[in-house]
Amino acid sequence: KRRRRMSHIRRFTCDDLFRFNNVNLDSFTETYNFAFYLQYLSKWSDFFTVAESHDGQMMGYIMGKAEGERTNWHGHVTAVSVAPEFRRIGLAGNVMKWLEEVSEKVYDGYFVDLFVRQSNKVAIGMYEKFGYIKYRTVLGYYSGQENAYDMRKALARDVEKKSVIPVLKPVTPEELGE
Repeated sequence: KRRRRMSHIRRFTCDDLFRFNNVNLDSFTETYNFAFYLQYLSKWSDFFTVAESHDGQMMGYIMGKAEGERTNWHGHVTAVSVAPEFRRIGLAGNVMKWLEEVSEKVYDGYFVDLFVRQSNKVAIGMYEKFGYIKYRTVLGYYSGQENAYDMRKALARDVEKKSVIPVLKPVTPEELGE
């Protein structure tokens, strides 16, 4: 039986870039270049958090941003990852709630969205458990090789839940900004 491990959530720092290999190295986690992480840290630090154990070990992290215009203004989950030894104890849910709260209370967004590989059934199920829906399919999103689901969760500002009415026709990555 696995024991629940004590953790806390804090802001990601530059030093964390040298400590997150245990979290980042799995086949479903996108790994970006150093400049990409620094850009997020400098522009959207509110959305970049880490779950850390009582002894200072990085357990997982989330990074995101605010984007869009008017009723498309929203929080976006760029990456969420939990180290294998810390999975299935609620950490992903905790950092997702953090990002949702920042999106809603700090940035006044209408929804939160994320992209997930269609083959990542475990993650899709987890996001659905968190209240996300499959909004649309993005063809060839992952290096032109694999489709993604654009998943969304409406926030309080979207009273009529218009942001989560599914789009049935698949789109290409080039059409995402339209």
